[in-house]
Amino acid sequence: MVILLPENLRQKLGEQASKEFVDLLNSTIKDAKGNILETAADRFEKRLSDIKADIIKWMFVFWVSQIAVITGVISYMQK
Repeated sequence: MVILLPENLRQKLGEQASKEFVDLLNSTIKDAKGNILETAADRFEKRLSDIKADIIKWMFVFWVSQIAVITGVISYMQK
């Protein structure tokens, strides 16, 4: 991203101060973009781990119910 200062501001600050100000703005924008990406990645990882835990929970419920049904069928067949 290119930041251009208005001419009257550049004249008041001077060339060196204007360059330093633009560099400061560019580094701030770069840091902000990095923070936004980091926050989005953290939220994605949290959602992914929540979904994974939910899937594991439902798999456990499914297998326990399957074992109960199979045990019931076997005990019924033995009678």
